[in-house]
Amino acid sequence: MPEATAHRELPGWVKKHVEEYLATDGEKGHEFQGVPALLLTTTGRRSAQPLQLPLIYGREGDRYLVVASRGGTPDHPDWYKNLVANPEVQVQVKADRFSAQARTATESEKPALWELMAKIWPAYNEYQTKTDRPIPVVILERA
Repeated sequence: MPEATAHRELPGWVKKHVEEYLATDGEKGHEFQGVPALLLTTTGRRSAQPLQLPLIYGREGDRYLVVASRGGTPDHPDWYKNLVANPEVQVQVKADRFSAQARTATESEKPALWELMAKIWPAYNEYQTKTDRPIPVVILERA
């Protein structure tokens, strides 16, 4: 995957978070407001350009979990739409960089995974009350 160049479209605080994370191998940026954050790189479904974002994550065994909440807005975040179109993603957790396959948790998997993620970031429960769309939990598995 080409080096992520989509920073120009990111809000300033997000761009800074990504830059610090990359420059320090996650020594700065892995912890975000007291919770763990990883860097997820997806490929744009229309642009074919990489999009790299810091996301709060959880773990279930060897799997990493992220939530496509977008703060409870009516539409899914672009990164989620990108990985639905192309589930091959890049992940960085601290200095560990790896390829992964992304998929949306199934209806049977989601309740337990949602509970795990809501313990890490309780605002996810509030976000779900703001929107009619089911907020997806995404599973990232090393390729």
